[in-house]
Amino acid sequence: MLNEEKVRYMTELAIFEKNQGRRIFPVNRFFKSDYVGGQMFRAFFGYTFSFFLILLTWGIYKLDVIMGGAEISQIHSWITNGVLAYGGGLFLYLMITWRVSARRYDIASRTQTMFTARLRHLVKRYGKDRPDAGRENRGGRTI
Repeated sequence: MLNEEKVRYMTELAIFEKNQGRRIFPVNRFFKSDYVGGQMFRAFFGYTFSFFLILLTWGIYKLDVIMGGAEISQIHSWITNGVLAYGGGLFLYLMITWRVSARRYDIASRTQTMFTARLRHLVKRYGKDRPDAGRENRGGRTI
């Protein structure tokens, strides 16, 4: 005979795993510092690529001024402003990425802990229904 409460509980866990599992399970394969570092690494290359695309677009826009003979002091100020904009923007973007990634990891870790606790509760409460509970073959010789 089916236990309706057990079926409901298992259904809730399955729905949770389907909806939230894609977000929380990959996060919990790493230590927090490794996860955040990886996200910052990705953010660094994403920001650098985007900055150079914007720089290329700006260069095409200012091509007539550059080809018309811009003065050295003007080119020097463009380079200085570009380096400062890149450095400041990169620092700000990496700090935001660090904060968001650390928070996302903490939330996923708490959610994973809750999911594991609910699974343990399910096994503890309803695991007695299995006739061979606790007698799994863990390898080695069986007698």
